[in-house]
Amino acid sequence: MKLLVTGGAGFIGSAVVRHIVKNTEDIVINVDKLTYAGNLDNLNEVHDSDRHIFERVDICDRSKIDDVFRRHQPDVVMHLAAESHVDRSIDSPASFIETNVVGTYTMLEAARHYWEQLPQVQKNIFRFHHVSTDEVFGDLGPIDPSFTEKTPYAPSSPYSATKAGADHLVRAWGRTYNLPVLLTNCSNNYGPYHFPEKLIPLVILNALSGKYLPIYGDGLQVRDWLYVDDHAEALYAVVTEGNAGQAYNIGGDNEITNIDVVKGICDILDELVPQKPESIQSYSDLITFVSDRPGHDKRYAIDATKIKVDIGWKPVEDFRSGLRKTVIWFLENTEWCDRVTSGAYLTHDREGK
Repeated sequence: MKLLVTGGAGFIGSAVVRHIVKNTEDIVINVDKLTYAGNLDNLNEVHDSDRHIFERVDICDRSKIDDVFRRHQPDVVMHLAAESHVDRSIDSPASFIETNVVGTYTMLEAARHYWEQLPQVQKNIFRFHHVSTDEVFGDLGPIDPSFTEKTPYAPSSPYSATKAGADHLVRAWGRTYNLPVLLTNCSNNYGPYHFPEKLIPLVILNALSGKYLPIYGDGLQVRDWLYVDDHAEALYAVVTEGNAGQAYNIGGDNEITNIDVVKGICDILDELVPQKPESIQSYSDLITFVSDRPGHDKRYAIDATKIKVDIGWKPVEDFRSGLRKTVIWFLENTEWCDRVTSGAYLTHDREGK
């Protein structure tokens, strides 16, 4: 197959691209605008593959997206390109509306136009897979049941509201135009190549530098954590085996408070990097509590029964094993970390093929 993957230089998108190139015989057309979240260094492992084709294109640019469809003739679309950081959405919501809502609309219309011209055999194969988040469901109380595919939407932040809007557009294009769509909503991802503004990589790099480890509020917010390579495998399974018109929740079965995540990282670093700044005995001494984020959701939890039963996917990593792998990856990839934290990666001196 030819898979058009948007946002394929980002954290989750690059994991999807690496998974496809390394574990299948399929071809990937990787479309990414290369904003701050897009990093070609994330694709070093597959850069030389003839089955990875990179296109630097903005998903909001309809004429260029149409040109990508025309030249590459993809069998399916995996739409991951999105603005995704809640704090940034609070400070600058306009870019989230542009990318997540307008960009998804543009991709849907380009895909619909392309799909309508296909011969019937290819039409039957084609899928538009939209990759979303559990944050569209809002938050849960301590004993509320986990999110299912039927949970009503109740987004709390500009980020989750724009992703919810995109989800609704995808469903509408499926129902109104019969475009064969798929939708997935995933829990918090973590793992290699995670952009350092997010909690887990931020804590790892701050701890190694002897900087404070900031925790919002009381740190008791609960998230369901999913190792990014498990997510990539699930997404490929959905786009190749899922039924058109269906939504699938993807979760890691790892509900953990933010403070326990940070303490877990500190415990691993205490073991692996025992030489610390003289002012501390444990990296956990660097933990500091800061003012809570506005509208901060208290708990997310995913019920992934449907994808496990219908498709047969389940995560390989539990949080303990995945977190250890993640810490080790950051310790062993200091050059990648340095290029990101210095901003050197933004030069994009290697445009891909």
